[in-house]
Amino acid sequence: MMADAEPVLRQDPVMERLIEAHDPYVEPDWDEYERLCISIINQQLSTASAAAVRERVFELLDGEVTPETVLAADDDALRDAGLSRSKIEYVRNAARAFRENDYTQAGLADYSDEEVVDLLTDIKGIGEWTANMYLLFVLERPDVLPLGDLAIRRGIEGLYADGDDEMTRVEMREVAEAWRPYRSVATRYIWAEYEADSPAVL
Repeated sequence: MMADAEPVLRQDPVMERLIEAHDPYVEPDWDEYERLCISIINQQLSTASAAAVRERVFELLDGEVTPETVLAADDDALRDAGLSRSKIEYVRNAARAFRENDYTQAGLADYSDEEVVDLLTDIKGIGEWTANMYLLFVLERPDVLPLGDLAIRRGIEGLYADGDDEMTRVEMREVAEAWRPYRSVATRYIWAEYEADSPAVL
């Protein structure tokens, strides 16, 4: 996807600079359920706080973050690791859903992005933001623009409004039109730039 996306994105001078500066595709090889749990952990937390909680939860589960280990884990131990009561419920709701349905790339191949969002948001604790993270990082759909993500909005403002003015979501979508049909790839570069400038804020 990156090879196809690069010529399109390089037509945007801002995006061309980001392509030269970052490699946003370096990340651990998490499986589908692990990635969904990480997105749940990340909900409403700073990057630094989310990373600390994730590390403790993964350590508690000996690196085996599966529906079975999450459902079997002790509530108090999960809370001590940093999960709130609601997030414990959410990762367990996701665990039960994964036992019942196939949420892999192959299993969801015939579903549109909108259908995937509808399917995932039927799981209590999975909202549109988390579903979009799943589209991006697990299913690797090419044209997702997650404007529900604060870092993406701030990143676009910083890059395209010189940080002086707030942009509306309509204006952000207009900027992103130049990235179609690879807005997911552009989004990764926006994140990489934003996190490089503000590593402890998300």
